Amino acid sequence: MNTDATPIEALFEKAEDYGKTTVELLKLKAVNKSADLISSVAAQVVTFIVVALFVFIVSIGASLWLGEILGKNYYGFFAVAGFYALLAIAVYLFRNEWIKNRVSDSIVCHFLKK
Repeated sequence: MNTDATPIEALFEKAEDYGKTTVELLKLKAVNKSADLISSVAAQVVTFIVVALFVFIVSIGASLWLGEILGKNYYGFFAVAGFYALLAIAVYLFRNEWIKNRVSDSIVCHFLKK
């Protein structure tokens, strides 16, 4: 009777080891995908900050330059603010196509990448 139980016990041990290995593999894959996604987001955040600083400084320069052309410095700032208001309206109207869909696609691609 001991010989019949041994193959079944061995089978259960192998199944248990397989289950533990599968769970560990899934954990490692999840960590890898999460790290890839977080590093990608971090790179995009740093890029956004650098571009935002560039745009900020160029906006101040353009405002002062337009102010000189228009005769009063604050006219230049109003003109640049009007440009940003129009840009904000365009971004709001097309936010799904320009932002939401691209971010969703990027996240899905990162998680499905092998």
